[in-house]
Amino acid sequence: MATIKVKFRASSVETKEGTLYYQVIHKRIARQIKTDYHIFMKEWDEKSSRIRINDFIHKERKCYLISLQERMNWDVKRIEKIISQSLKDGTCTADAIVEKFRESVNGQLFFRFMKSIIIQLKRLNKERTAETYTATLNSFIRFRENNDVPLDEINSNLMMEYEAYLKIRGIAMNTISFYNRILRAVYNRAVENGLTEQRYPFKYVYTGIDKTVKRAIPLKAIKKIKALDLSLNPSLDFARDMFLFSFYTRGMSFIDIAYLQKSNLKNGILTYCRRKTGQKLSIKWEKCMQEIVDKYNVTTTEYLLPIITNRGTDKRKQYGNALHLINHKLKQLAKMAGLSVALTTYVSRHAWASIAKDKNIPLSIISESMGHDSESTTQIYLTSLDNSVIDKANELILKEL
Repeated sequence: MATIKVKFRASSVETKEGTLYYQVIHKRIARQIKTDYHIFMKEWDEKSSRIRINDFIHKERKCYLISLQERMNWDVKRIEKIISQSLKDGTCTADAIVEKFRESVNGQLFFRFMKSIIIQLKRLNKERTAETYTATLNSFIRFRENNDVPLDEINSNLMMEYEAYLKIRGIAMNTISFYNRILRAVYNRAVENGLTEQRYPFKYVYTGIDKTVKRAIPLKAIKKIKALDLSLNPSLDFARDMFLFSFYTRGMSFIDIAYLQKSNLKNGILTYCRRKTGQKLSIKWEKCMQEIVDKYNVTTTEYLLPIITNRGTDKRKQYGNALHLINHKLKQLAKMAGLSVALTTYVSRHAWASIAKDKNIPLSIISESMGHDSESTTQIYLTSLDNSVIDKANELILKEL
């Protein structure tokens, strides 16, 4: 039986990084596969054959080590698949395994190229984008039944087959468009890098945006939610507070709420950068916002609200767990308030935009695209205007609560 092990070769110079490599053994014959992955000796755990990562190293170094470990995991899975296939067709030798792996690398396979982009996104701290790329890649891998495809074989027929595969499984057209647009961006990157020729494989698949079901609720529904007596149920009360805080702050997305730090609030102005777009937004701090913050003890953390609270646990995981729990509780709140909608944190974003329209606030301040066609367009409008105009619009809405 052939085996694969990850090994570390230390540098002859103590202060320099060593090199990681793979050792393939079959019938007592060992061969090595070199990599360009470099780490220091203290960063390698010989016992577990994994990179040692802790929370006390610099953030950029930590991201680098995490990306290396993920890349190694992908390489090992690829080698294991080659071993399995080679055993089936009777061509399994240590040399053949090494050669097939090198061919898969040199052949510029689509999965591998996309994985390298995901690793790069993570190194750039673009975590949310990396997650959406990963979800798209996983979908495409399922379609291909885990069989990678050379970049030169990405064509319109293949992409039409992928779209048909998604439709058969009942995937919404906006999700299909989302996947297609991400795969197109990856393919175009490969073209830019000279790895393949432009064949326009996405010419016949859907990359537009369908109108979605309206998720906004009226101001009277917000009032009902606010008026609920939740004094005996802290978890429901917290979910309600996060929903209202989002509404108070012009429909701030939950991920931005989770990562708000105390330093974002200065001189009565809350300033933050949207994690999705990187755009900088400023909001006048209102009494209703402060009342929510005052309810919770966050003295042991740098964050403004108690969503990311454990320094020893992954921040994205804490955010994800909180979002899941809050959305579950919001569905209960909707029933308690007699609402027929499926209440989520995102509804507050749509609600603010819809109510702003009802108040005859100019479209230059809050465009229809916030809840209809393009969220990014709305953000461009909002950030290009005088903040005092936007603050007055928000005050107009909040006064009626």
